[in-house]
Amino acid sequence: MSRIGRDLTFLLTGIAAGSLFGLLYAPDKGKITRDRLSFRLSKYREQINLLLEDLGNSGEQPENSSKNEGQRVVNDAREKAERLLEDVDRLMAQIKQQNT
Repeated sequence: MSRIGRDLTFLLTGIAAGSLFGLLYAPDKGKITRDRLSFRLSKYREQINLLLEDLGNSGEQPENSSKNEGQRVVNDAREKAERLLEDVDRLMAQIKQQNT
């Protein structure tokens, strides 16, 4: 697995584990916890956007099979990051809805 794919996998795993433990062991009231979760999700969103920008900046045209494979990995990572962004946006919308 490429470094980008591995990093993205670790990022997704970290988000899921952190969210789960945060909800299970939250010492604060629901509103405070939702505000903190919303803040963290916005930070994750920023990191994912930076990752997508980095992936976009490495947009050289592949010339051989190894570059083709590299481009495929980059495209897969980009798709996963975009899906993660959608999930983050959906979670943030749910949090905002519960706060009102």
